[in-house]
Amino acid sequence: MKNQVFLFLGAIAVSMAVGACGGRNVEQAPAADQADTTAQAVTTVEQAVDRFLVDSIANRYGSGKINIPQVVIIDRQQNGDTVNVLGDFWVFNYDIAGDTLKCVSGGHHAGMLIVSKEDGNYRVTGFDPVTDGNTFEPSARRIFGDKYEQFHAIYSDSEAREDLRDSLTAAYVKAHNLPVKCYQDYGWPARPL
Repeated sequence: MKNQVFLFLGAIAVSMAVGACGGRNVEQAPAADQADTTAQAVTTVEQAVDRFLVDSIANRYGSGKINIPQVVIIDRQQNGDTVNVLGDFWVFNYDIAGDTLKCVSGGHHAGMLIVSKEDGNYRVTGFDPVTDGNTFEPSARRIFGDKYEQFHAIYSDSEAREDLRDSLTAAYVKAHNLPVKCYQDYGWPARPL
């Protein structure tokens, strides 16, 4: 079942590469740059999640020329034109050196994204993140509720997460015709695509 979830989520993410919240720690999503948001319609929840991670989260880290989000959606809660997306969200920023994507920064942002449909397009309008440190587990339990065990299993499986990263990075490279054959985190051997 676990592999099916990751394969399903990987297929969703590959297709994305190609083509009301009650929490008290809710961040209002920053407005995206007008040029970025009007350049391409955001007609799915998944596209809105990716756009938010690239436009609003990736820039919190050291800049890279290429930003690749990694999204594992654990649950969706639809309420009219608003969808609460519970997930394990990562973003990786890369530069290209020769035939290698060199990871320059990135990070983990699990929690609930509030996605609203406005004028036919979806956009993230809020984010209730899991907190760091000794409040991580209580905040994750509050946000994920009865989906906490599923979140914990996904969050704790670093091997499955790296396999998903391999497939999403390869799909991104292929979709964007990048001249690379592998990606590499600082201090680690390069991973072939």
